[in-house]
Amino acid sequence: MLTATNLTFRVGNKALVSDVSLSFAPGKLHLIIGPNGAGKSTLIKILARLLRPQVGMVSYDDVDVSQASETELAKRRAVLSQAVEVAFPLSAREVVMMGRYPHFGGRPGPADEKIVDDVMAQFDVTEFTDRNYQTLSGGERQRVNFARVLAQLWRDSTSDLNSSGRYLFLDEPLTFLDIRHQIEFMNTIKEMAAQPDVVTVGVVHDLNLAARFADHIVILNQARLVASGTPPDVLTEERIQEIFGVKPTFVGSEESGMHIIFS
Repeated sequence: MLTATNLTFRVGNKALVSDVSLSFAPGKLHLIIGPNGAGKSTLIKILARLLRPQVGMVSYDDVDVSQASETELAKRRAVLSQAVEVAFPLSAREVVMMGRYPHFGGRPGPADEKIVDDVMAQFDVTEFTDRNYQTLSGGERQRVNFARVLAQLWRDSTSDLNSSGRYLFLDEPLTFLDIRHQIEFMNTIKEMAAQPDVVTVGVVHDLNLAARFADHIVILNQARLVASGTPPDVLTEERIQEIFGVKPTFVGSEESGMHIIFS
C-alpha cells in the first residue's frame, strides 16, 4: 500500500500540490488526470520521492519513504518519465540492462540477461538490441525505456524482493507513441499492475485511456484533489465540463466500456 498524507509542495509562494491525501492499493492501476498545471507531474514525483514535500508524508507499506536509502528504493521503485536522455552512445540493450543495475554487483548474471531478453521482446524492441540508443526515434526510445523500467522491477524465483512491495510510477508515459503502441503499452502495464505486490500510479492526459484502463482515477485541479474513485464515479458529465471546459457525451462500448466524445 502507498499512502500520501497531507502533501503540500510549494515553489516560492505558489502551491503546486496543496494538502493532498490519498491511498493507492496494490493490484490496481491508478491513473492521475487533470488539466495542464493541475499538479499531476509534481504529485507523482513526490510519490516516487523525486521531490520532497514541505508538508506531509509518503509511506510505502507503512514506512516513511523519506527514511529509505537510495539503494533500497532502486530495488523496489521504478520511474518512467516523459523523456529520458542518455549522454553516452549506449546500445538499446545496454539501456535496458541499466534497469538491472540495482540487482547485481560487477556484472549481470544469466538471470539478468534473460530478464532483459524477455522484456525487450515484450515491448517489441529486440530488433534494436545493438542500435545506438541516440539514433532511435522518440517512440522507439520510449519503448526501450518501458523495457528498462520493467526490467528494474522484474521478479523471479531468485529475486531478493520477495518480502517487499514494488512501486511503479509513470509520468505521461505515452508521449511519442503511436496509437498501436499506446494500446499495447497500456495492456502490458495493466497486466503488471494486477500483480498483488505492485502499486502502479501513472499520469495520462487522454480521458478515454484513463476510463478504459484505470481501476482507480484521481483528478487534480489547481493543485488540489478534486475526486478519487472508479472511472464511472469520477468521470461525470458535470465534473468533466467544470474542470476541462468541454462538454462530454458518453457512448457505451463492449470492448472498452465507457467512451467519451467531446464537443
